[in-house]
Amino acid sequence: MMLKKRISIMLAATLFSSILAACGSSTDKSGSAALPSQEPGQYGDTGTLTLPLVDKPTTITYMLPSNAKDLGPGKLVVQELEKRTGIKVDFQTYSPQTYQDKLKVIVASGKLPDIFTGLKPAELKKIGKQNGVVAINKYADQLPNFKKLYMEENDWVLKSFGDEAGDIYTWPIYNLNRKVNHGFMFRKDIFDELGIKEWTNTDEFYEALKKVKAAYPDSYPYASKSLANIFRDWAFGWGLGNTDQYPAYYDEKDGTWKYAAVQQAHKDMLDFMKKLYNEKLLDPEFLTDTQDSWTTKMTTDKSFVTFDWIGRLDLFYNQIKEQNPDYDLRYANPVGPTGNVRTLPEVSDFSVAVAKNKNTEASLKLLDYLTSPSGSELMTIGVEGVNFEWGEDGFPVYPELKDLPLVDITVLEDRYAMWLEGAYLRPDHRSIYYRFSEKEQEAQDKIVKEDRFEPLDPILNFTDEETSKIAELQTSLQKSAEEFNAKYILDAGYGEAQWADFQTKLSRSGVEELMSIYNEAQKRYDESK
Repeated sequence: MMLKKRISIMLAATLFSSILAACGSSTDKSGSAALPSQEPGQYGDTGTLTLPLVDKPTTITYMLPSNAKDLGPGKLVVQELEKRTGIKVDFQTYSPQTYQDKLKVIVASGKLPDIFTGLKPAELKKIGKQNGVVAINKYADQLPNFKKLYMEENDWVLKSFGDEAGDIYTWPIYNLNRKVNHGFMFRKDIFDELGIKEWTNTDEFYEALKKVKAAYPDSYPYASKSLANIFRDWAFGWGLGNTDQYPAYYDEKDGTWKYAAVQQAHKDMLDFMKKLYNEKLLDPEFLTDTQDSWTTKMTTDKSFVTFDWIGRLDLFYNQIKEQNPDYDLRYANPVGPTGNVRTLPEVSDFSVAVAKNKNTEASLKLLDYLTSPSGSELMTIGVEGVNFEWGEDGFPVYPELKDLPLVDITVLEDRYAMWLEGAYLRPDHRSIYYRFSEKEQEAQDKIVKEDRFEPLDPILNFTDEETSKIAELQTSLQKSAEEFNAKYILDAGYGEAQWADFQTKLSRSGVEELMSIYNEAQKRYDESK
C-alpha cells in the first residue's frame, strides 16, 4: 500500500489579513466540569506529558485530507483521545482531490481550524510571521516530545524548517519512511526461464535486457510509467539524485549544489538510455505511458523490467496469479555507476500547523501527545484488547477485520480513524504498514545489508526572496531540461553538438543564478552548525 501523497498549496499574501482578523475566534462549547486525574503510565509512555492534557473538557478542530466516510465521535481514535487527553477532536476532513481548494477558501475566510495541514512551507512561514499560526518552539517547555526530538536530538530541524529568526511553524513527522520503498524490478520467472542472472552492475543490466529481447523479439524489455520522473528516479544511480529538489542536488565531493541536467554524469545516463532506446530495449512510450497500459505490459510478455514502488511486487502477482501462477516480480539491484538508491528522510514536513487562538496550548499538547510513544501506538496500531491483539509475528491482528481480504492502513483509517494524514506524527514501526511481505523484505535486505544508499542531501531553508526567485527560474529551466532529455534520447541526430548548445542555453536561462541561491543557503546552513 502506498501512503497518500503530501498536499502542497500556494496561497496569495492577500489572504493573511483575514486570518489575523479571525484569530482567537475558536470557542470551547464542551462545558467547564473538571476532568478526573489519571494514573501515571496508564496509557503507556507519554514522554513525561501528564494526562489529561487539559483541566476542563475542550473541543478542538483538526482539518486534514481523508477519504474516510465518517470520522465522528463513534470512531475509536476520537473516543480514546477524549478519554485520555480530555480533548474532543472534531476532525474536519475533505477528500485529497478537493482539499487544496477547500483549504484555500477556509484560509481566505480567516476562520482557521485549531490544527490544519497542507500549506506550502513558505506560505506557512508568512502566516506565522503575521501571528496567524504559532511558533511551536516558543512553547517547547510544555512539549517534551517535540523538544526532545526536534530541539535536542535533531536540532537541524529548526534550521531547515524554521524561518530566519529560528521560529518553526510546522510540526514535523518523525520516522515515517521505510528504508526502501522504490527501485528497479524484474520478472524473475522469465530470467530463470532464460538462464539470466540478476544484474549486479549497469553493463550486466544492459546484457540482461538484450538476452530478454532475443528471446521475446516483440517485447520492449524495459517499460516505465514515470513519465519525465524517470530521469529523477534513475539519477541516484548516477550520483545526481534528490527527491525533493531535483534537478538540483548536493555534491558531497566538493560540498556544493549543482544542476543535474547539465552535468557530464547526466549526459552519460542519457547516452545509456539512448542506447537502450535505439536497440529497442526501452519501450518507446516510456515518456508517455499510462498506468493501465504499463500494467498490461508488465503483467504479460510485453515488458519485464521496470522501476516502481515495492508494493507492486505482490500487487501484480495477486492481479495475474489466476492466469499465470508462475508470475514472479522481484526487487532488483540498482542501475548506474554508484550502485545506490535514494535515502528517505527520517523527518518529514507535512506543514501541520496550530492556529493562534484560545485553544493554542491544548492543540500543541495534543500534537505532543500524538508524537509520544503512547500517541504513536494509538494512531498507527490501535488499542490492545479493544481493536487489536498481538500476533505471533509481533505485528497487530484485528479480530473484527478477519474476514476482509486485505487489512491495510486505508482500512484502519476508515474503520477506526487511525493513520490519518497529518495526525500520525510518529508512526510505530510495529504497525502493519511496516510488516513486509517476503518480496518486500527481500527488497529491504538487498539494500540495507550492503548499505547501498546515496547520502541524504541537506534540507535547505530559503528566504522569502530566494523562494520567489527559485520559483521564477526553476519552472523554465526544468521544462527546458525535460524537453532536451526527450529529444536527446528519441532523435538520432542529437549528440555532442546539441548537448553543448543545451548547456549554453541553460546557462543563459539562469542556471548559475539558481545554483548560487542554493549554495548561499547551504553556506548559512553550514555556519549555523
